[in-house]
Amino acid sequence: MQYRLGVDIGGTFTDFAILDVTSGRLATHKQLTTPEDPSIAVLDGLDALLAREAVPIASLASIVHGTTLVTNATIERKGARVCMLVTKGFCDALALAKETRYDLYDLRLRFASPVVPRSLQLEVAERVRYDGSVETPLDLDAVRRSVTAFRKQEEFEAIAVCFLHAYANPEHERRVQAMLREDHPDLHVSVSSEISPVMREFERWTTTTVNAYNQPMIDRYLSALETGLARRGFAGRFHLMTSNGGTITPDAARRFPVRLMESGPAAGVLMSARHGRRLGLSELLSFDMGGTTSKGALLSDFTPLKHYQLEVARVHKFKRGSGLPLLIPVIDMIEIGTGGGSIAAVDKRGVMRAGPRSAGARPGPACYGLGGTSATLTDANLLLGYLDAAFFLGGQMRIAPEAAAAAIERELGVPLGLPVVRAAWGIHETANEDVARAFRVPAAERGFDYRGCSMVAFGGSGPVHALRIAHKLHIPRVIFPAGAGVMSAFGLLVSPMNNEAVRTDRAFLDDLTPDAFERRFAALEDEAAGLIEAAGISRRDITLVRRLD
Repeated sequence: MQYRLGVDIGGTFTDFAILDVTSGRLATHKQLTTPEDPSIAVLDGLDALLAREAVPIASLASIVHGTTLVTNATIERKGARVCMLVTKGFCDALALAKETRYDLYDLRLRFASPVVPRSLQLEVAERVRYDGSVETPLDLDAVRRSVTAFRKQEEFEAIAVCFLHAYANPEHERRVQAMLREDHPDLHVSVSSEISPVMREFERWTTTTVNAYNQPMIDRYLSALETGLARRGFAGRFHLMTSNGGTITPDAARRFPVRLMESGPAAGVLMSARHGRRLGLSELLSFDMGGTTSKGALLSDFTPLKHYQLEVARVHKFKRGSGLPLLIPVIDMIEIGTGGGSIAAVDKRGVMRAGPRSAGARPGPACYGLGGTSATLTDANLLLGYLDAAFFLGGQMRIAPEAAAAAIERELGVPLGLPVVRAAWGIHETANEDVARAFRVPAAERGFDYRGCSMVAFGGSGPVHALRIAHKLHIPRVIFPAGAGVMSAFGLLVSPMNNEAVRTDRAFLDDLTPDAFERRFAALEDEAAGLIEAAGISRRDITLVRRLD
């Protein structure tokens, strides 16, 4: 028999789904996430699931993994120290950004800081024009001396090479990349013409620096996982989910960690699309509420909406333009910091709120009995009867209603003068309204009418809140899939091997003959198919889709 395994790391739990390819039998498992080293939860959960199901690891044909490690490291600023090589005269491009105010009337406006500070940027005397012609030739020996001298002054693990108009002519970046790999093999190198070969320097350079910022962390994490799997005798294929709903090899993930930015959540959206096709429901809202966040995605004609730009690490959660723009293909998702572990409190105005701070997996909600003292949404749902204390996590984890009641009474009941159950209902309803409000505006912007769609609710907390949120949005039908708590892990099992290549190519229409057009796309197709072929898939089995903006 052969098996496939999906593993999705969440803020509170790591989810597992295993499929017997021959019989179609499924089994699931949940393991508390280990924030200090997420690979521990992955390997421990794998051992527990295989032992429970009596599955030898040699029978595992493939493992598909989704993770929000890159997102969390970027938001929490836990990535590597990165040196940036930048065209002379443009070292302040990241700090200047686009000089766009995301709130016209806020006099105390703050923006997300670049992941590379000014002190770690090195100017390079080179310049390429917009049409790809060279204005200032590259002095490679001078770059070599500068980097060698700078390494004696500063410590850094990765380097981002960001030159002006490199999308039009990548030659200078490629020469520097080759030199760095030869002279400094211990450094992780990202070049903008490879990471994001599109016009607009600020977005391209931000994407490249965030890629470099996460490369050392992802390399260490994947090495720990691969080593642990090899020791256990795993010899199958190991792939990772990307933000666009496809999967890539570990080697590709090491080169392009920025593509893992929305890795786990994208799998749940794909599974929602699968349910929609099987039920004949073309218009859907995919609603995923886990332990830390809630995610919503709109699906039209059974297909998730997709974007080619993502904004992360927003200073203001709901203000577009307050974060770092990344030019990567991504399933369009609405995200809000409301989940089962969201901490409930009374704010300075004397108003109840839930989130965005989360108790996470350690110490977790008060009812977990792991040292948490804050009142959370899970504590409120337990007191309201939405959760069964005797059957939490299938009866494997005992939780304490008395600890939940004490935390809610202390943190909200006493300050607001409310009975504990009334305070718990306030937490529950506040979370519902926060999620519904976050979903309303994006739907209006896209002309999506909730009254004609259905909701697919999943995640550890999604089904508990789905009906109230659907009522607020006037959604007439809610679908609760079997195994909703681990549906993102199921989604990993239906994710195809996928790669997207995007490139800016300016041309006058008169010069764009059919032959020239074909040559441009042929080069792009070779690049897109290359990573898939490297995973052992034949070119004749690859479907190519062309898009033009």
